[in-house]
Amino acid sequence: MLFSSRNKKRILIFLIIPLLAIIPLVSEDFIIKSISALILVVYVAFIIFLRDSVRMRDILSEDENYENQDEEEEIEHEKLTYDSDFGEDVKIVSKQSSNSIITEKNYKPVINSGLTPKVSAEELNEHFGKIISEELPADVNSDEQFVFVLEKILNVIKDAYLANTVIFFWHNEIRQELTLQKFYSNSPEAITKKNFPLEDDIISKIVETEEPVHLNEISSNAEMDVIRYYDNAQGIKSLVGVPLFFAKKLTGVLVVDSKAPDAFGIETVYSLGRFVRIIAIIISLFDEKFSGSTAEKRLETLLSILKTERKFDNDEDILETIDNIIKNLLHYDAFSFVYFEPEKQKFIIKKVDNKTSLKYLGENLEIDLEGTLVGKAVLSGMPVNIEDTAVNQFARFVKTEDVGLGGSFLALPLVYDNQNFGVLCFESLKKKIYSTSDIKFMRNAVKIFSFFVYTYSTHNILKNLLSVDVETKSLTYNEFISQVGSDLIKAKEFDAPSALALIQIDEFLEERSLFETDPFPKVLSSINQAIRAEVSPLNLVGRLGEKLIGIFFFNATSKDVFLWAEKLRIKIARKPISVVSKQTTFTVSIGVASSHQKTDVEEVLKNAELALNKAIQKGGNTVKSIN
Repeated sequence: MLFSSRNKKRILIFLIIPLLAIIPLVSEDFIIKSISALILVVYVAFIIFLRDSVRMRDILSEDENYENQDEEEEIEHEKLTYDSDFGEDVKIVSKQSSNSIITEKNYKPVINSGLTPKVSAEELNEHFGKIISEELPADVNSDEQFVFVLEKILNVIKDAYLANTVIFFWHNEIRQELTLQKFYSNSPEAITKKNFPLEDDIISKIVETEEPVHLNEISSNAEMDVIRYYDNAQGIKSLVGVPLFFAKKLTGVLVVDSKAPDAFGIETVYSLGRFVRIIAIIISLFDEKFSGSTAEKRLETLLSILKTERKFDNDEDILETIDNIIKNLLHYDAFSFVYFEPEKQKFIIKKVDNKTSLKYLGENLEIDLEGTLVGKAVLSGMPVNIEDTAVNQFARFVKTEDVGLGGSFLALPLVYDNQNFGVLCFESLKKKIYSTSDIKFMRNAVKIFSFFVYTYSTHNILKNLLSVDVETKSLTYNEFISQVGSDLIKAKEFDAPSALALIQIDEFLEERSLFETDPFPKVLSSINQAIRAEVSPLNLVGRLGEKLIGIFFFNATSKDVFLWAEKLRIKIARKPISVVSKQTTFTVSIGVASSHQKTDVEEVLKNAELALNKAIQKGGNTVKSIN
């Protein structure tokens, strides 16, 4: 047929267009012309819209046909006829081979076949960012930071060579042994030993010859003789070990092994050589950084001792000085200061700083000089350095001690002028942490501490020998108590009244901020002068503490002493005291206790202290009395 039904419909549709175009030409009516023109425009626009819609649908349909073209197959039957034994024609139906050509239009690549997991770009960036931004541990020493870097390098080596184990040893030339530092292994439970004396195994051969070793076929019978870092045979067939040199000495050994025979080639030896060179460079960087920072801290610490004026008036002063200085000189997990007390003639633990949660000894413990490490340091006057306290059950301070720490222990005696004043004791959880250079430095540094302790000890002895306080010219505590005891006996024999007054300078924290220097010496001197002006030769005046002054009144009642104390309080409160270029006033609190017919000094002193405490609780600048 020339025209299909579809084409006929199209011709009829388009004939309407000329008909609508002729109407405006034939008709003279303006309205009819306008309506026909409007219908013509709408009609043409509608035809154009339908045409575009049909084209878009055909395009989408064509794309879909291309995608499904590989999945549809046409089967054509070939009929082959031949004579059979049955006298009938036999027809064989076969599948026609496709002669289609694969193009970019019908090619569909296989994506994510399951061999590798699909990872989004966000996850990839997130995991990669965690790896590259991992920082060195902050609150660890230089050795622990190096171990952290070494872990990363060994992990890379293991993955790069598909090794069963990659392991790194330190070489101790003095002890002639290898110490396992770090390893990564598919058999971690089989590696438990840490120290390996040099023998005739393959790792010892590397140390002996200072040359790399390359084995490609290790027999099962010889495995345990060749490789000693495994507790039992692991079926290792291949091994490469290379030495690490630092400061022109063999310092360590890096070993890689595999269960596959001939797993490593000569190129592996060269590659591991580059790795150990990188490790040696990192060691030098850490060594320079650690040595520089340690030396700088130690220098600053020693200079701070020389810059600061230090007074040692009591135990707290000497303990604070040692505690502040010692922290920057040597690493420790537990520190203790043993001091020789002249009065008791014994060595006592005065200070303990335990940074761990493990059990340790407490303060005020008396030292056993026989059979202990500290006792050995005291008696010999020489440092005692134990690199591993777990080897033998060493007694550090006393024979019956119960200490949970195990590791290194260092005791440094404080010797000055051939006299031993104490021992500085350092303990670390790590073994062999205190080197010869550390001990040499500390032996020189403790000479300063020895002088400090010598000064403090001598000062205490002299103070105990003196009967008069140097600052106030009053009796010392011991002398005052002794003389008050004698006067109490006299007062009882003559039935004379007596009383004790305790005068304490009130706190003046607010006024301290007004002065550039400590105003207390000036305040003490001014108040002492005021007291001296009000006492008589029959009174005993003694300095019982830093801010405490005691006055014993012979042949005076507690009421008379109370009136005297009130008068003194007012006088002191109204007296301005000049400190530098400023003036201010200070107050005192006074407690009065009667001692009539009493001979016990401690009882009288206790009553006076109760009265003084009541005055202080009232806010100071008050007088209280107890009969």
